[in-house]
Amino acid sequence: MNSSRRHWLFGGVAVAAAAAGAAGAWWRHGGGAGAGGETLDEAFWRQAFDRPEGGQLAFSSLKGKPLLLNFWATWCPPCVEELPMLDRFFREHGDNGWQVAGLAIDQPSAVRKFLERTPVSFPNGLAGLQGTDLVKQLGNTNGGLPFTLVLDRAGVVVARKMGKIEPA
Repeated sequence: MNSSRRHWLFGGVAVAAAAAGAAGAWWRHGGGAGAGGETLDEAFWRQAFDRPEGGQLAFSSLKGKPLLLNFWATWCPPCVEELPMLDRFFREHGDNGWQVAGLAIDQPSAVRKFLERTPVSFPNGLAGLQGTDLVKQLGNTNGGLPFTLVLDRAGVVVARKMGKIEPA
């Protein structure tokens, strides 16, 4: 191979690698699901979901403090893997004002059985199919799980993450 062709080949590979790295970073930091910046409206805060143990998870009770909202399902391996980490985060940062809430997009009986075997400290709601519509409204147009939304005290979306959250 002559040096000119080799130069173009290596240059093309470098450009492709840089583009892939930039795309990966953009996605990892929320760009793939929409980075945020918008304030959730009152209709969002009026929603309430049945809790697996009884009662209601009313979003209005979560308003005014930072919130990590996680959408999950028992049949979703990455969802199940990240729940203990989210529970640790809640236990470590709840006294500092952080709230964590989960919405299970699953059959109520499956969620109840799962949470009996693997309890978490933070409140969960039974979102069912309504949860699929909600994740799409919140910027996860594919409806994939797990999906996590982080809101500040004012209800502004500061981050979205499609896929499993990592400790970092």
